[in-house]
Amino acid sequence: MAHPVVEQLRFTRSEWLRGLNGVSGEDASRHCGQMNSIGWIVGHLTWQEQRYLLHRPQGIMLRPEIQREFAYGAPMSTPALADMLGAWHQITVAADPFLDTLTTDALLKDLPLDGHHSGQTQGSAIRRLTYHYWFHIGEIQAIRQILGQKELPEYVGSIEAEAPYRPE
Repeated sequence: MAHPVVEQLRFTRSEWLRGLNGVSGEDASRHCGQMNSIGWIVGHLTWQEQRYLLHRPQGIMLRPEIQREFAYGAPMSTPALADMLGAWHQITVAADPFLDTLTTDALLKDLPLDGHHSGQTQGSAIRRLTYHYWFHIGEIQAIRQILGQKELPEYVGSIEAEAPYRPE
């Protein structure tokens, strides 16, 4: 069984996909004011998955273009949703075996940055990633509302069944 913090990340990923369900490629390329497009948001979360679960802890960089184009502060762009979801799936599938190995002791270890001590643990990075998803879930739903979409996912899904609280 995966560590509880990993279970929460996986539940959050499923909620994020639920929030993207029904988004067309056209709608994912729209910009509403200063907000990034939904396609860019998908690329951005893909960047953080790669950064926190592949590159920093394991030295794996599957998609260098994701690192360049979707890092925090990267310029606004309009990537295709299908391309970004493909990259997201590739990176999350590659990260899952690593997530399955994490213990409390491993989560308390420093997550190196450029080969140096960072002051951030692997567990804190996963928490940041999880909360980052929730931030962007809300943003995506706001964009969808601005675009006039109806019958959007509401609130948090079946957390009690899929990822209930449990001690380690």
